[in-house]
Amino acid sequence: MSPRPIRVLDFGQVMAGPLAGRLMADVGAEVIKIETPEGDAMRGRPPLRDGHSAYFGTLNAGKRSVVLDLKTEAGRRDAFALAKTADVVLENFRPGVMARLGLGYGALSAVNPGLIYCAISGFGQQGEGAKRPAYAPMIHAASGLDLALMDFSPGAERPAPTGMFFADVLAAVYAWGAVQTALFERERTGQGQIVDVALMDSLISMMIYECQEAQFPQARKRHVYIPVRTADGFVIVVPLSGKNFAAMLEVLGNPDWGQDTRFATPAGREANWAEIMDRVELWTASRSSDDCERLFMAAGVPCSRYRTVAEALADPVSVERGITGQVEDGAGSFDVPNPPFRMSLTEAHVRRHIPALGEGTEEILGALRVRDDG
Repeated sequence: MSPRPIRVLDFGQVMAGPLAGRLMADVGAEVIKIETPEGDAMRGRPPLRDGHSAYFGTLNAGKRSVVLDLKTEAGRRDAFALAKTADVVLENFRPGVMARLGLGYGALSAVNPGLIYCAISGFGQQGEGAKRPAYAPMIHAASGLDLALMDFSPGAERPAPTGMFFADVLAAVYAWGAVQTALFERERTGQGQIVDVALMDSLISMMIYECQEAQFPQARKRHVYIPVRTADGFVIVVPLSGKNFAAMLEVLGNPDWGQDTRFATPAGREANWAEIMDRVELWTASRSSDDCERLFMAAGVPCSRYRTVAEALADPVSVERGITGQVEDGAGSFDVPNPPFRMSLTEAHVRRHIPALGEGTEEILGALRVRDDG
């Protein structure tokens, strides 16, 4: 008899919490998404097809949806009863909200000592930061990420606009990993615990060099990689080693500038990278991106053309890897990213079903009440 799946009660909204829950579903957990009667706001976010959001579907595939109105006593009572049956609770409300609803870690762990309770927030569950509202664009600004990226763009007069929510995605992945660790600890001790994941911490952890440079300022700015223009787009060329550099010069026809003593060592090349790339661009500018990539790669010079997301998804390497999986909602099928790992024993892939609002309410709450009556 196979063990029952891990049961996750997912109170997550918008992005960070729901993505952590979806990763749990991807590895076989039973994930119950708790929604208000109006549903998660992401259900209305584009891209929309016949009123169904592909954005929502990407974040919530493989879950069941249960509608509970947590503003009512009945809704809170049902949520509490479900949490008693759960292995994991996920939430990304502002700190203190779940406790005020009677659904905080203290109340739930008292009746379910093995519960893993994962709370995702902007600045953590304690201290002054816990009181702040937090959305990913704010965290990008507050963490130093946006100014660090601006510093990589010579001539930029203001930080770039935010369109990709790195803080949400990174926090979701850290939450997923921390929950796995807590579940393993429970196997050893029988005890659950609270997992406190902060978007701010998550972004800071990504800036490995920048955190050290902030403490130990360097005389020279960090070496950054520069796109070079081609006849129809851009490529990135990365001749890091002496062997790479020599191979690149051979592709370029062994120009005289390649013998410049400033370029003779890795440190020298890093210090003069922009000048090297300006010279490389004189060659690439008259050739297509495909030709540049093909010729450099054939010579052993790391190089890639710049592609759109659509091109990356359609690449035969991506297709062979199974980088996406097919899911389905009321408007039909579409592809979403699979988890970025494969396992030899565990089926790690997106599950096909995207829940309609409340489609699991009657079945799941009905089973719960039968259990209580029994």
